[in-house]
Amino acid sequence: MELNEKQQLLNSLKKGTVTVTFQKIGTGEIRVMPCTLNPLVLEAEGVEATLDMNPDSDHFACWSLDKSAWRSFRLDTVQGWEVLGE
Repeated sequence: MELNEKQQLLNSLKKGTVTVTFQKIGTGEIRVMPCTLNPLVLEAEGVEATLDMNPDSDHFACWSLDKSAWRSFRLDTVQGWEVLGE
């Protein structure tokens, strides 16, 4: 994933909810994860901590809305992503 696309994904995660499709490292399984880094959504989910991710990173950590937990994914395994809401 190019730096520009990483920055776009990170900005979208901070603004709202994004569905990220990626391949899990351990199993090879395809995971479709609705997730966010938006402080308002995190607060509504009862999450007090926020993360400051860097677009230069090789992975992103975000709040998984379907698991109600922090999850991470490697950016080189991302097959696609879509903004659900801002």
